Amino acid sequence: MKLDPAVMKDWQIAEAAEANMKSVERLAGELGLHEDEIIPYGHRLAKVDFHKAFGRTRNFPTGKYIDVTAITPTPLGEGKTTTTIGLIEGLGRMDKRVTGAIRQPSGGPTFNIKGSAAGGGLAQCIPLVPFSIRLTGDMDCIGNAHNLAMVALTSRLQHENNYDDEFLAKRGLRRLDIDPERVQMRWVMDFCAQALRDIRIGRGGKMNGYEMDSGFNITASSELMAILAVARNAEDLRARVSRMVVAYDKKGNEVTTADLDVAGAMSAWLVEAIHPNLLQTIAGQPVFVHAGPFANIAIGQSSIVADLLGTKLSAYHVTESGFGADIGFEKFWNLKCRMSGLRPNAVVIVATIRALKMHGGGPKVRAGMPLAAEYTSEQLELVEKGCENLVAHIETVKRSGVRPVVCVNKFSTDTKAEIEIVRRVAEQNGAFAAVSEHWLKGGAGARELAEAVLAACEEENGFDYLYDLDGTLREQIEVIATEVYGADGVTYTPEAAAKAKALEADPEMNKLGTCMVKTHLSLSHDPELKGRPRGWKLPISDILVYKGAGVIAPVAGQIKLMPGTGSNPAFRRIDVDIRSGRVQGLF
Repeated sequence: MKLDPAVMKDWQIAEAAEANMKSVERLAGELGLHEDEIIPYGHRLAKVDFHKAFGRTRNFPTGKYIDVTAITPTPLGEGKTTTTIGLIEGLGRMDKRVTGAIRQPSGGPTFNIKGSAAGGGLAQCIPLVPFSIRLTGDMDCIGNAHNLAMVALTSRLQHENNYDDEFLAKRGLRRLDIDPERVQMRWVMDFCAQALRDIRIGRGGKMNGYEMDSGFNITASSELMAILAVARNAEDLRARVSRMVVAYDKKGNEVTTADLDVAGAMSAWLVEAIHPNLLQTIAGQPVFVHAGPFANIAIGQSSIVADLLGTKLSAYHVTESGFGADIGFEKFWNLKCRMSGLRPNAVVIVATIRALKMHGGGPKVRAGMPLAAEYTSEQLELVEKGCENLVAHIETVKRSGVRPVVCVNKFSTDTKAEIEIVRRVAEQNGAFAAVSEHWLKGGAGARELAEAVLAACEEENGFDYLYDLDGTLREQIEVIATEVYGADGVTYTPEAAAKAKALEADPEMNKLGTCMVKTHLSLSHDPELKGRPRGWKLPISDILVYKGAGVIAPVAGQIKLMPGTGSNPAFRRIDVDIRSGRVQGLF
């Protein structure tokens, strides 16, 4: 069957391609994995036993390491995952031994407006349905482990409030004296459920728990998701889980999962989640799908273990960072690479003519609504003006010491003149430039991009971090705000300033990295400010501590850790063919 994105929907292309996809045993064998190093989940996907596989390959040569990031996107996304898969297919078509690593999608976006994150057109990761909905259960394990910590906390609050020390001691418990006003965690679920952001729990008397304010965040925002992304092995994961701060006592001391005697049980939920999931592109190249933290509220990367394994099993390993280079790549650069020890040989910045027009002053782009005419007709002035945003991201990547590759993810409505503006601006600002039609043509359409990436990989680079961990928290925030976002400085609420001062006084906290929480829809904290905003300061409203993940998270502006479901969500178009049992309508 001919796969034609012009007339077929993504799920139809995926379904047709899956009829001829490689068995997971064949895929693993071609990758060089041994039979006892894979844990099959049916015939089409598997987990890879990281400890066995990496233990055997750790002394293999390290392949070229490529990160894919983007300019500031529209609310529709600019095809970063599609480009990642397209690049993998393009390199594979050139007979390069290549692997990829992308994040597991959250049910929130999948059933909301953005859809799944499998790519699109002829640049997809398959099988689509398990990729998008269940996979191997990692997301559920993270949610269950997280909520188990909340069960431990709330039951402990109830028992300490209702019983004396003697009663507790007979049950092997010491009084933790938890401050209910300083609980640091909420419950999680993997949907966009704004109605559960703020709730009151424990109502109905002492047998129903301790009455207090609480709420739900999305599972991707859980510290456990970040821990899965950065843990280097099961031992490291277990140690990080035990360091998670759940609350503070009435004297201001930390109350951790270890204090609640729940870290071991939480880790039991995650014992298989540490192993990356093995899937494939439509063209049959191996792709690791592992971890799914968002970049605007977390670290925004697929797992370190997937990258460690991929760079040992292939000559070229392509990984993806969430959203634009201001947050996704910045965290890849200063957090993930610092934790993994890997260094990028090339960085791709995905740009679309559509997004550049928006940054150049085009009409507002709204998810689920038709695009204005400006986005489907030639608008050279808007593209030229919008390239200010592209230049900012080029400068960010160059600041890391790497010369970026700017990839124009080509849409059918893009004109030659519009594309040439982007190519000229990219090259004038010291970047490689390439146009890619992977959505329409798969690996064949990504050849120019693949050739540019291969050239970039051969260049020596001076990769180095933006800041030194010896600097104070506020110094790290300042350098990220001014040198990456383009702010004139940083302001703090009194509460955030007090937290920063206290954290800087704690030598243990000074070892943690800085993981900014900021909108992905602007270089600034304000999603309405497009292009390259100037003359503004970054307002820090709060500072969160994720000790298990090893980061401190300053919050800039108004960010919700539980997104909301829109008025025209994707779940309205998803159904099951009753006769075949096949899921239809995913995108």
